[in-house]
Parts: sequence; C-alpha cells; structure tokens
Amino acid sequence: MAEHPSTPALDPGSRRWALAAAGACLLPLLLQLPPRLSLVIGLAAVTVAALSWRRPMHGVLRLLFGFGVLGAVMLLSGFGIGRDTGCAVLAAMLAIKPAETFSLRDARSLIGFALFAPFGTFLLDQGPLPLALGLLGALLALCALQRLADLESGDVVATGAGRRVIAIGRLLALGLPLALAIFWLFPRLATPLWGVPERALGRTGLSGEMTPGQWIDLIADDTPALRVRFFGATPPTSQMYWRGPVMWDFDGRSWTRSNWLRDLPPAPMEAGPMRWDYEVEIEPTDRRQLVALDLPLAAPDGARLNHDHEMHVPRPLTSLTRWRMQSSPPRTYEADLHPLLRRAALDLPPGFNPRTHALARQWRAAAGDRDGAIVQRALEWIRSEFVYTLDTPLPGRHSVDEFLFDQQAGFCEHYSSAFVVLMRAAGIPARVVTGYVGGYRNPIGDYWLVRRSDAHAWAEVWLDGRGWVRVDPTAAVAPERIYDTLGDRRTGAGGLFGQGSDLFNTSDWLRRGWNDFVLGFDAERQSRILRPLGFDRLDGMTLGLLFALAAALALLWMAWLSRRGERQPDPVLRAWHAMGRRYRRLGLEREPHEGALAWAERVSLARPVSGATLQRLSQRFSDWRYAGSRPGAAHARESQQLVRALRAHRPD
Repeated sequence: MAEHPSTPALDPGSRRWALAAAGACLLPLLLQLPPRLSLVIGLAAVTVAALSWRRPMHGVLRLLFGFGVLGAVMLLSGFGIGRDTGCAVLAAMLAIKPAETFSLRDARSLIGFALFAPFGTFLLDQGPLPLALGLLGALLALCALQRLADLESGDVVATGAGRRVIAIGRLLALGLPLALAIFWLFPRLATPLWGVPERALGRTGLSGEMTPGQWIDLIADDTPALRVRFFGATPPTSQMYWRGPVMWDFDGRSWTRSNWLRDLPPAPMEAGPMRWDYEVEIEPTDRRQLVALDLPLAAPDGARLNHDHEMHVPRPLTSLTRWRMQSSPPRTYEADLHPLLRRAALDLPPGFNPRTHALARQWRAAAGDRDGAIVQRALEWIRSEFVYTLDTPLPGRHSVDEFLFDQQAGFCEHYSSAFVVLMRAAGIPARVVTGYVGGYRNPIGDYWLVRRSDAHAWAEVWLDGRGWVRVDPTAAVAPERIYDTLGDRRTGAGGLFGQGSDLFNTSDWLRRGWNDFVLGFDAERQSRILRPLGFDRLDGMTLGLLFALAAALALLWMAWLSRRGERQPDPVLRAWHAMGRRYRRLGLEREPHEGALAWAERVSLARPVSGATLQRLSQRFSDWRYAGSRPGAAHARESQQLVRALRAHRPD
C-alpha cells in the first residue's frame, strides 16, 4: 500500500503501540473460537507482523496470503453462515490487516477496525473474562490512538506511556456513570427487536437425535450446562436425572423424536410424595430445549410442556436464562397407554439385529406376561458381563447385535439404545430419554453445577399399573467394570484448578454471580430493581423518569470533571496564575501581552515593597520556565520550592 502523502510514516514506537492494541483486541475473540481456527488465525497474525515489520508485503503476496487465510477459515468453519463463521472471518481480516499498516492513517484504520473484535467476542460469550480482555484491548487501542495524535502534533517524546494511560483512564471515568445509568435504568424490551443467525459451528448441547458412538464431542465438553439452586429439600445425586429430548423413532442406527407427539398435551401423571422446588440457570445452547428434574409438574412461564414432559421455548436459548420449576418422582406416569402410542413404542425397523430379536423371543417365552421379569433379566445380564468404556468402534448395520453379543462394551448411548431395542423386541413399550445426570455441589454458593460432559441417555419402559418407569442400564454396570470415564479423568486431574478445589469453587461461584448480576438482568428484573425500597414493580414511564434523572446527574458529573480537567496541570503555572489573580483585586493584574519581568517592574512602581518580592519571584519563574533545565530530582525540588514561594506571596 502506498504511503499517503498527507500523513507521516509510523515510527517504530507508534507501530508497536498499534500492533499491541490490535493483538489485545484480537485475543478475546480467538479464545472463543474453536482451537484449530484460533491456531490458524493466530499464526497468520504473527506471520504477517513479522513479514511486514520493515517494509510492506508485495501486493501479490498480500493478496495470496489473504485469500489463503480466509479460505482456511471457511474450510474449518464448514462453509457455514452464522455467528462463528462471521467472527472467524473478522478475526482473520484483523490478523492480516497489519500487512498494509505503515502510515499514521493506516494505523488509525487498523485500530478502528480492531475495536470491532471485542464486540464480536460478546456475540459468542458475555462472561467476565471476555469483558476484562475486551476492556484491556479497548484501553490499549485508545492509548495507541493518543500516541498517534502525539505523533501528528510532535509531542510523542514529551508524553510518557504512564501519563497516556492515566489520561485515557480519566476519559473513561467521565462516561462511566452515564454507562451505568443506561445499563440499570434504560427501559429494556422483554424480547429483542433483532437477532443474529444461529451459530454455524453450533455449541455442543442436547439435540433431537442420538446415534450411538456420536456423543464423544459432547461428553468431552467440560463447560457448564446449567446451575441449579434448590429451595428446601434436595434429591440425592443418584436421583438427579435432568430430562431433555425423548426419542421414539429408530431407523436401525439413530434415534429421533417423534414429530407428531410434539403438539399433544402432557401425559397424565400422579406425583409422588416428594416435591423438589428449584431454579435452573441454563447456559446458552442455541437450542429451544429446556431440561428439568425428572419429572416436571408444569412448565414455567414462557415455556411449553409436551406429551413426553419435554419443555420447549419459542426462541433459541442464545443467552443465559433462569427458570423456576417444580418436579416430583411420579407414582404413576401415563398408566393408560393409547394403542397408537403403544404401537409407536414397539416399532422396530425390519431387517436389523436378528440375534437381538431371537433373544427377546426366548426371554418372552420364559417370562410369560411378566414384563418386569424381562427388565430385571436384562439388567442382571448387563451387570454381570458388560463393561463401560468410551473407547468403542463405530457400529455396523446390526449395531445392537454387535453391542450385545460381540463388544459388550460402550457408554450410555450404546446401553440405552440396545436396551430399548431389546425391550421392544420382547413386546415391552420402551423409549430413549436423553439429558444430564448428577451434578457437583459447590459449597461456596450452595448450588449444583451440571456440565455438558454430564450428558446421559437412559430408557423408559411401560409397565402395566405403573406406566412409564425410568430404567438406567448404564448404571447397572458393575463398578469394577467401568473404565476410562471422563469423570474419573476429571477427578484424577483435580489439583489446584480441578473440580472440588477451592480455586475451582471460587471461580465458578464468581461466574454464577456475574450471570446473576449482569447477564441475568432482564426486563423483568429491571422492573423490580427498587423492590428493596418498597416499590414492588416499576412501569416503563417510571423507569424512563428515573433514567432521565440519573442521566442528568451523570452529565453534570461529566461537566464538573471536564471543567476541573481544564485547569492547568502544572503546579508551578497554577501557583503563578493564582498569584496573578491576587493582584487583580488591586487593579494590578498581568496583561495578556506582558511578560513576567515587565509585569513585575510595573507593579514595583505602584507598590515598591511587594514589587521587589514579585521581581525576585518573576525572575525565578522565568528561569524555571525558559532556562530549559533537564528533568530530574534537583529540578523537582526547585519546582516545589517555587510553588511554595508563589503561594506564600501576598500583595501589601
């Protein structure tokens, strides 16, 4: 890129400031992208900065490099269109932008473009770490812009880095009260006016499809899925089954939801004696699926409960949400099964898993009409001969036969799928339920943390007189036959940062507080912001008036600080001007065109006593102001002594 004739070239220091600001703005965005994408973009940024440090890259090379990086980003993104892809392209463009940054105008363009990166980060994650890194990047960007302004004015040597940071900090302090007033009091809408496309790379979460062997990415994701706070009694961990999608349809390989059941009302259930009252804080998943403790009694406001007691919301859960729920272990659950539902719960595709069908017929002949005996026989078989492991081969055509008779090893997807197929082949209605199981209690905040790696699949069988009954075949595996689970790896790698450590508990508690204090502050909570003061609920008009008042006070604060900031920062000059104002009362103030010595001579003619002192002070001031002494300890002491002398002098 040719240097613009009207702007100076960058000196090495200004270039370092510009590149450091761009890198600081890029960092939080890279941390939110998939690791391979971040690695490619990070390497591209370092390579471009190294190749173009002394001279611009050749236009053809720059073009080829840019297309290569963007092509790699699109390839790793699967050529999808969405938030992830858009943010990755933004990061890639920022990474190659330094290749054409050599003039002051180029540097300003780079910094202005870099400020988009923190905003792109907030589309992916709005946690405290991205915010802190984004603020750091913005602060460095503002400092770099001030450095460029100093370069243009010729004061780049006179302004140090520390003074530059302090000046930017003062500017930020000016706008902070107004920003807080906007956040807390500006009336919020219950739903946004616009949205962005869903993430092309999809954050891992529960979906409406399950294929045995395909959950490795999900159960390897150790990030939080939900946090739960109980009010009153808490169920034992072994009974914490968080219900998600329910699968009815099986094509021989994959399980999916049954679409025609979605619009049916919830199946009747008789709640047991225990009731669990709790609040679920669900992390963003870009899906419409809620999870609830098995079995939810009703859907909270804004959600819908379908026939299978799944809960859905109208919009994707692209932000943190909270839901107050109640659940109870059912005494009976859909005790009368409609013939259409029975047929759907027994349906199996023809031509698959012949050995499983043969075994089911054999067990049915031995058990007669005792369905419970068949269920118990299957669980005893699993308990005695099967093992739990994540290291499993991909299934073939007869996946259930291979699992039950050949491998006899797998994880929850394999167990739940094979168990339901075996039950259906034996004439017992059954279905697959997915969700999460268990949780970790954080003792600091007294809440439960459920991770995405706690994803689980279990079975429900329909038994006469009881209806649907939860059966977890994975839990039937004997403890001595459980190998290489992620939970074991997590516990073994605990240490200072692992789950259960004080640092982990504190960190997750702080994150939950951030979610509660910032991300969970929606229109409903805003309307109740003054409840501690006795105001139950505020309407939009009242909020608007409160915001206008707070904004007016913030603007007055800004005006006062700005006025205060206009005063002379040099203490010697402030003391000199203050002394001149004391002479103004005598009609002897210094004229704008008068020098210090000429003014002192004029005052001496009118008031010889004070004029003589004023002449000595004016001479010291002129020497300090124009002698050009170098900064140092001696100069600092001299300035302090002069300030004290100027402040002490009073006209006679």
